[in-house]
Amino acid sequence: MTRPLVTAALAPLGVAGAAAVGAAVWGVGIERYLFTVRYHALRVLPKGAEPLRVLHVSDAHMAPWQHRKQEWMSRLVELSPDLVVNTGDNMGHRDGLVGVRTAFSTLREIPGLVVHGSNDYQEPAPRNPLRYFLGPSGNLPVHKHLDVDSLDRFFTDDLGWSILDDTAVSLEVKGTRITAFGVNDAHRNWDHPELIPPALESLDAADLTIGVMHAPYRRTLDTFIELGADVLLAGHTHGGQVRIPFSDKALVSNCDIPLDQARGLSEWTHADRTVPLNVSAGLGHSIYAPVRFACRPEATLLTLLPR
Repeated sequence: MTRPLVTAALAPLGVAGAAAVGAAVWGVGIERYLFTVRYHALRVLPKGAEPLRVLHVSDAHMAPWQHRKQEWMSRLVELSPDLVVNTGDNMGHRDGLVGVRTAFSTLREIPGLVVHGSNDYQEPAPRNPLRYFLGPSGNLPVHKHLDVDSLDRFFTDDLGWSILDDTAVSLEVKGTRITAFGVNDAHRNWDHPELIPPALESLDAADLTIGVMHAPYRRTLDTFIELGADVLLAGHTHGGQVRIPFSDKALVSNCDIPLDQARGLSEWTHADRTVPLNVSAGLGHSIYAPVRFACRPEATLLTLLPR
């Protein structure tokens, strides 16, 4: 083979290699810092109710050195939310609570609801990312435990938020009576939705019912609709974290939700009821997989309006 032919044959490999390097530089060095807010409006409130601004945050996976993320999150209060819903995986390091405090302290005294993800209890561990294509990562060994008690004291005592793991609460926001219920992390089979109905029995009738979960498994979504949820909020998927640009589907979801519903606002139908579902792509990533590609880190502001 002559030299020109060899050069021509190798040229596509060079282009592909350059594209791969460029994508890696973008995903690791740029996009994972391009925090954004998604805005949606939902008509789910009773006629005549005052609009409510719900800030949905998820999957911060906070490490103490992530100052850009902490500072950006601390400014979310400027969105003037009436309610904050946190769908878990706040911690990403044994000392992550330092960053969590910085990120959320500005939201003090704004009503809030929290459920846990597994990374609120256990440190992340290295994992081959290709294994996510084989199925959800639920059967992982137990790693070092995190100080979830201190995390919960910060949420409940400092911020005044309610933890919804396998229970329900009632609260009033701007004249709207809200019932909210949630479960612990279904990804690790730590959820006990059978504990929710007894908790609901003690609550007054509500104008709006919100179902909150970390991992949007189909069984949880179906159960929450059966329990009367008008809105479903979840995280966990990271939106796939690495996506094909301009595609409507994630490559993976790390649970059994359809791939085209692994990020953003959609609807879930079960038992002849269809309700809005927002799955946050989250604000962080494992410290062992520091990349985002075609899937910017996000928070969501949901404006709830009268039907």
